[in-house]
Amino acid sequence: MKKIILKAGEGKRIKNGHKWVFSNEIKLVEGSPKSGEIVSLCDNADNFIGLGFYNPHSLIAFRLLTDKEEKTGVSFWQKRIEEARLLRTKVYPQANSYRAVFGESDDMSGVILDKYEDYFCAQFVCAGADFHKNDILEAVQNVFNPKGIFLRNDAHLRTLENAGLKTENEIFFGDIPENIIIEENGLKFYVDLINGQKTGFFFDQRDNRNKFASHVKGMKVLDCYCHTGAFGIYAKKAGSKDVVFADSSMPALETAEKNYNLNGFKNFNGIEADALEYMQSAEAKSEKFDIVNIDPPGLIKSRKDFNAGFKHYVKVNEAAMGLLKKGGILATSSCSHHLDFNNFKEVIRQAAVKAKKEALLLEYGFQSKDHPVLSSMPETEYLNFAVVMIK
Repeated sequence: MKKIILKAGEGKRIKNGHKWVFSNEIKLVEGSPKSGEIVSLCDNADNFIGLGFYNPHSLIAFRLLTDKEEKTGVSFWQKRIEEARLLRTKVYPQANSYRAVFGESDDMSGVILDKYEDYFCAQFVCAGADFHKNDILEAVQNVFNPKGIFLRNDAHLRTLENAGLKTENEIFFGDIPENIIIEENGLKFYVDLINGQKTGFFFDQRDNRNKFASHVKGMKVLDCYCHTGAFGIYAKKAGSKDVVFADSSMPALETAEKNYNLNGFKNFNGIEADALEYMQSAEAKSEKFDIVNIDPPGLIKSRKDFNAGFKHYVKVNEAAMGLLKKGGILATSSCSHHLDFNNFKEVIRQAAVKAKKEALLLEYGFQSKDHPVLSSMPETEYLNFAVVMIK
């Protein structure tokens, strides 16, 4: 087999559980492997470490798949997918829609699979995953027997591979309905696989939405960056007095209204506006909200964006706190991997200082259990959530 040999002194990190080798750690590449091929990885003494994807054009030059010398055809992927399925059935035994594969955490680097009832949405965000997608998706069909699979090829990570990966979305198999209805914790949501954001629905907030809903009974709620309205709809089910949905995207608001009506609620109150601008407006300040939820998009895409993104997070949280009187509740999230838990808490602290408020942290949350965190790989942890009382 074609192989990579590491420089002297390299390899400790990957032997300790990390899944990536960077291009500057490689001494020699034997056999002229193509971008996306599976190759052997060896240490400087030519001792076997594992098998994985190779990409000579990316900073992440090797992605570990297994530390065993084994065949990597359809049956290899089928075993991985079945193991991932068993984990989801343990953590969410009643769920029929969830993230079915979460990349490195499921030993399938660069592979994202979301299950929406009988349909799948797949993202292959590295050259190796894309190179082997036919085998991987055949394995998906063997394990789940879905009615259709849609490929989302628009993830920005694909362009970082510098491997000429196409960016058009496409149906891989079956007929994909315009709207699929899924159920989460007793609530129903429309999912548009073809036109929706990311893969159609944010499963990663499943557990945090429950935490949020436990605080809303009888309260007036503002759901900012509402996307498809999940947080606000959870609030409505939990007995909130009123919910205002705010998002800069009219299609998102229209989907949120459809989801609101789908669950039997009436008199949807949606505002098309930039969330930060709305929270800073006199209109929002006159509403006297009891609870504000903010779930902004990732504001820190890379390390170089950290300072600007951090300041933006502070500004957004400051604006939300400014709408709350004493005893009000802020539910706040960050989905930026580069904003770790300690920095997330620092955002809240600085926002409270700027808003001239005192913040009492009631509870924390992280990504849902179908997005498991690999303890040896911080890159698999990205979502932070907190419920904060304003004193």
